[in-house]
Amino acid sequence: MKRYFTFIILLLCTIGSAQNINDVLRYGTENLQGTARFQAMGGAFGALGGDFSALNINPAGSAVFNNSLMTISGTYYSRDNDASYFGTRVNTTLNDTDLNQIGGAFVFRSTDNDADWKKFTLAFNYDIVKNFENEFSASGNSDQGIDNYFLSFAQGVPFGSILLQDGEFLENAYLDIGANQGFGDQQTFLGYYGGLIDPVSLDDDNTDYVSNASYTTVNQRFRRRTSGYNRKYTLNAASQYKNRLYLGASLNFHTILYDRLDLFNENGYDSNSEIQNTTFDNLLHTEGNAFSFSLGAIAKLNEYVRLGGSYQSPTWYRLTDDFSQRINSELADDSIGFINFNIVNLFEAYTIKIPSKLNGSLAVVFGKNGLLSFDYGYQDFSQAELRPTNDVGFQSVNTQISNELGAVSTFRLGGEYRIKQFSLRGGYRFEQSPYANGNTIDDLTGYSTGIGYNFGSGRLDLAISRTEQDVNESLFDTGLTTPAIVNRINTNATLSYTVNF
Repeated sequence: MKRYFTFIILLLCTIGSAQNINDVLRYGTENLQGTARFQAMGGAFGALGGDFSALNINPAGSAVFNNSLMTISGTYYSRDNDASYFGTRVNTTLNDTDLNQIGGAFVFRSTDNDADWKKFTLAFNYDIVKNFENEFSASGNSDQGIDNYFLSFAQGVPFGSILLQDGEFLENAYLDIGANQGFGDQQTFLGYYGGLIDPVSLDDDNTDYVSNASYTTVNQRFRRRTSGYNRKYTLNAASQYKNRLYLGASLNFHTILYDRLDLFNENGYDSNSEIQNTTFDNLLHTEGNAFSFSLGAIAKLNEYVRLGGSYQSPTWYRLTDDFSQRINSELADDSIGFINFNIVNLFEAYTIKIPSKLNGSLAVVFGKNGLLSFDYGYQDFSQAELRPTNDVGFQSVNTQISNELGAVSTFRLGGEYRIKQFSLRGGYRFEQSPYANGNTIDDLTGYSTGIGYNFGSGRLDLAISRTEQDVNESLFDTGLTTPAIVNRINTNATLSYTVNF
């Protein structure tokens, strides 16, 4: 008779796969998205304003609007991931579409022509600052089997502490060990009842374990599928002082949904190995929200030159994870199938502090003919932090963040040339690796182009943007030390429509 259970248990120890340095980079880095004009010019809008997505760079930008208006944008995403793992390359492509931006602004002009404060703007904007829809597959012959993952947790764990109690269901024990003994003991339990590892002796106080798999190399196939979003809602107020200065401030609210499904299969063991095939799958689900505020200014030095500067406070993410697993092999316990994606570990809520950002901008405006704009951004990821800081697991992760991550400089360059109602645009973007070694994640390079048509009462804009970056993707956080090297090429096509009121 089958047993169907759904368990939700608080994991008191957060050491493990759910919260680590990858969370900081997942939520701390943002894709260059937004309106088509913004994307076409590489996001170099800090000294320009006059665009809803420019509020993400400098909140003073809404004061540049001459009238009330609204913009809506949709994007077609194309992901091209080329993964190299032990000399084997696997290509994966994924396409998606989304309504990624909606914004509106209300401009209130002073009725007194001699007033110092010329106008006041209230604006709101919705942006998907990161679309998590992605997938890559890796395959290769490795000398590090999945048994190493479980052995890395098992050494030092008393064998008696992971054994089933009389009359206890396997899935109940899995959850109970995770909640009361921690993630490491839970993975030891899973490796033992999954058939991958055995204790050296059957004594309760045994703390040494060995692998049940025999191999020189094994064939591994891995697929990671992610989905979800980081949505940003901005409430903005800005004002123009005389004809030289724009000041603004924004409140930024985020909602996060992230799912990651990892599917792993391993075979190719020695012919005399008792294990010939292993599957091990993991599912992570994250939900949460975040808050930050930003301040900015734009100064018109003369008819042609504008300077911009802005500050964004640290972003505080409040997140909750739940985590499920399943495993099987020839030596697995007969009831191992009851540990599946319906058996859910719920981690305690935690906080991630993403460091503040500084942005400086310079723009040269050639009247109605066009413009050139340059932005420089700075953010020190070594100051990121997982909280509560008194959590032993988070203390280890925070030390890793401080040692491995560094300051990131971002350069954005954009230009626009106008021919009557048409605008031709181009952009370039370069973002340094957040890792101090520059290797785990490579620098990001992006190019963009676009065209716009102004028909008086509104404007239609189209942009094509492309970024490329190499990333070392670890299949597991421990045990298997060789990552898949993934070349990520993201291509976006965005169409925006703006209506003036």
